[in-house]
Amino acid sequence: MNRRDLLIRLGAVGATVGAAWWFRDHVLWRRPDIVLPPEPEWLPFADDRANVPTVDDVRLNGRPVRALIDSGAQYSVIDRDWVKALGAVKTFDMPVLAYGVGGQAQIGKGVTLDVAVGGTRIDRLRTAILDLGQLASDDGLGTALILGQDVLGEIIVDLDPAHRRVRFLPREASPPTEVRPVNVHRAGKALRTTVVVEGTRVEAVIDTGSSSLLALSRSAAASAGLLDGRERRRGSSLVLGGSMESTLVEVRSLTFADQIYESAEIAIFGDVALPGFPDALIGMEAFVGRRVLLDLGGGRMWASRELDLTIGD
Repeated sequence: MNRRDLLIRLGAVGATVGAAWWFRDHVLWRRPDIVLPPEPEWLPFADDRANVPTVDDVRLNGRPVRALIDSGAQYSVIDRDWVKALGAVKTFDMPVLAYGVGGQAQIGKGVTLDVAVGGTRIDRLRTAILDLGQLASDDGLGTALILGQDVLGEIIVDLDPAHRRVRFLPREASPPTEVRPVNVHRAGKALRTTVVVEGTRVEAVIDTGSSSLLALSRSAAASAGLLDGRERRRGSSLVLGGSMESTLVEVRSLTFADQIYESAEIAIFGDVALPGFPDALIGMEAFVGRRVLLDLGGGRMWASRELDLTIGD
């Protein structure tokens, strides 16, 4: 698996029978109860084949499971087959509708689970039950659980890709001295920022479930002048329920978080005809050699420079 060809995005999860957004966010998907350990703990990335943050030190209803920490997923998700293996669990009566970046739709239900990630407890976590396909298989990431914005919005996610590790911090924690604020804003529950691709400004979602430096929809790529006959190669991306073909092209320059990337390869995916679905995703390749902290709930982000590999506590 080429880590640059891995792209994961879950979005537009919502009630299918006309329930209000407030009811969905505060009743169906009310906030989980999160208890952090007294001292922050680093958790190693579990999969050496990919650069996205997966962790093995996870127990779900007391059973071990691998989880993906995905800032691009609106809600947490559990694989349908894994729920069947759990046995008798109570699900929501109201179904949910979910779309991946490839536009594939699934209708599922929800379930309330207790999760432990290292010493962090996530009690009463409401998750969507969906077919994660290759994401949950040994041929993919082996991640039966995806922790999305409903969890990540309650904490600060501290990513250290240089040492392949991640930890959770309370939202009132002070960032380490080697990182600086990045200009981001909240859009719904996601963090968005502006990147400049060969002189064209593009608004992108910060997506730790994507391994690419940047992934653009076809229409956004066309607007940036990237469909100009330049050399392309085919890529394959893991998405909700399966895989999707993508196109990889090289851009002369890309600027993100005060960092300039030259002769950089990005991914292009097909347009998704859903209101509010992002046209661009900034992924983990943008964080190589950088310390990154994400505060989704507060609309904040910090990052070190690419060559600053000092890790503070």
